[in-house]
Amino acid sequence: MDTTVADPLVGQVLDGRYRIESRIARGGMATVYLARDLRLDRTVAIKVMHAGLASDEDFVARFIGEAKAAAALSHPNVVAVYDQRTDGEHVFLVMEYVAGRTLRDALTSLGRLGPRAALEIIQPVLAALGAAHRAGLVHRDVKPENVLITEDGQVKVADFGLARAETASKMTKTGMIIGTVGYLAPEQVLSGSADVRSDVYAAGVMLFELLTGHLPHQADTPLAVAYKHVNETVPPPSHLVPGIPQRVDDLVTDATSHDPSRRPQDANQYHAEVAEVFGGLPRDFDRRMEESTRGTTSVFEAPAPGHTAVLDPRTMPAEEYVPQRTRTDRAIGALTGRYVLVAIGAIAALILGWAVWYQTSGQYEHVPSSIIGMKVSDARDQLESKGLDVRTANAVYDDRVHKGAVAKSDPAAGARVAKGQTVTLTPSKGITPREVPDVEGKSLADAKKALEDKGFSVGRTSTSPSQTVAKDRVISTDPDAGEKQSPDEPVAIVVSSGMSMPDLVGQNGDAAANQLRSMGLNVSVQKKKVDGKEPNTVISQAPTEGTGVSRGDDVTIVVNKRDCIVDAGPFQFGCDDGDNKKVPVPDMTNRTVKDARKALKESGFKVNVTGFGGDIVRFQSPSSGEAPRGSTVTIVRGP
Repeated sequence: MDTTVADPLVGQVLDGRYRIESRIARGGMATVYLARDLRLDRTVAIKVMHAGLASDEDFVARFIGEAKAAAALSHPNVVAVYDQRTDGEHVFLVMEYVAGRTLRDALTSLGRLGPRAALEIIQPVLAALGAAHRAGLVHRDVKPENVLITEDGQVKVADFGLARAETASKMTKTGMIIGTVGYLAPEQVLSGSADVRSDVYAAGVMLFELLTGHLPHQADTPLAVAYKHVNETVPPPSHLVPGIPQRVDDLVTDATSHDPSRRPQDANQYHAEVAEVFGGLPRDFDRRMEESTRGTTSVFEAPAPGHTAVLDPRTMPAEEYVPQRTRTDRAIGALTGRYVLVAIGAIAALILGWAVWYQTSGQYEHVPSSIIGMKVSDARDQLESKGLDVRTANAVYDDRVHKGAVAKSDPAAGARVAKGQTVTLTPSKGITPREVPDVEGKSLADAKKALEDKGFSVGRTSTSPSQTVAKDRVISTDPDAGEKQSPDEPVAIVVSSGMSMPDLVGQNGDAAANQLRSMGLNVSVQKKKVDGKEPNTVISQAPTEGTGVSRGDDVTIVVNKRDCIVDAGPFQFGCDDGDNKKVPVPDMTNRTVKDARKALKESGFKVNVTGFGGDIVRFQSPSSGEAPRGSTVTIVRGP
């Protein structure tokens, strides 16, 4: 049955933005979907909490808090959290979509990994956990299902912060153990408490599983498995897979100690220990170990300097085989007949190889994976403390690493280098520049949302008067709309404080009234006779010059009344206020048809409206100058 078709969420749009396209997986806490971000036009993964958890207010509150903390993580081995939203009954996370497969899929396909391959996989996992531990986050659900491997082989860890929120849920009151029981540290089973050392324990269990193909504790019920975590220690993986070096065994047993104080104190320390052991294994170690189990090599293979020898269990009787980590005297005592001389020579070579390694190992270091995403100054201090020289290259844009942090190193993180060698750090210039959206004319709240939807943050907000942009609407941004800028840099916004009342005193009364009407203001004209002033001129105004006004505001001008009786001997003439008197025509282009009708009629004109579609005046005749009062002004509407 196609579960994607049956899933009711497929095809829906969450929060008006995320279109659910298909279901990827379903787990105990949530269902993961492939979705499309309609605003940014990109593929994302949506993790929707199950209804039972979404109805738990305590869970939701903690989940949102942890999601915000997880979103602050910026590391190349961490699956990025973009957003957290709620849509009705659906509480969900928006995350980076990683095309590839899980480590569980890979392990199921391969069965198990060789020691070198296992250590190579676990290092980026620990680097990701280390970044979380530095940020004060505990993962609490480290397991192969939460480790993703991209199509190009990059390792990424998912679900940071989610497990903390899950264990804080009221579900713990029912007696259920939250998390994957096969990886729970003893203290999680006993008290439900966990810290960064609990993540180290889970990573140690996962390393055991990578090396052997099995979990260390198995039983018929989850409760029985939890009991074993508390009462039994994790055995060395070489008990199941002979030939695994003791130093690799120690990485597992140290990390899974029942006493948290005896484990590496966080993932960063554990990462350093793993990197050191990894650097001591020859590149072909896994191949040689595999060949030895098939009987294709000699009893012992002489080690190269700095490398360990490998016993071939196929070239001696089973009862006489002793793993290489057993003490030398027991190995010699177990060997008989024709194997004694060969074994003695091999053991001598082994001792010689370890002696050479001991003398030379101090001359080498490893470039820590943890420096990626670290401040350049901190990374420099860490490298120089290891005896390495450091130089800084020109910064580059990087979409995963914040400005000023290390984007990459040369040699690459994890590489083995000689003391005194130079490591080049390349800082991040921030996220790749993108176009600033056009927010002119929007309210400040809408402008901020539009910028944030494109990944930008809003910086300084200032105000400025404008004759064309309404009060509290955005005039411009810095950088301008369409220009490119890194989202790591804030965008400044200039908001209109409204139009500025012009100085009209002394101007023609009709022209002044029309100017104010063209600004969208409601004009009241009062007449007053003042001797010594030019007739029909503005003698006062309210509000005064420079006052901020907005469309629709009421304003008043006082115009000097004309003396309409002229004494010319036996004749007297009245003022010409009839239809033939010419008055200024207000320009109403780019105004609404409604505002244009009102302003033109108040100025004494008839109005003829033509055109189709839209409600904005696109053309006006006459558009300026003067026309007889009572004449017709034609306006053409458009979109």
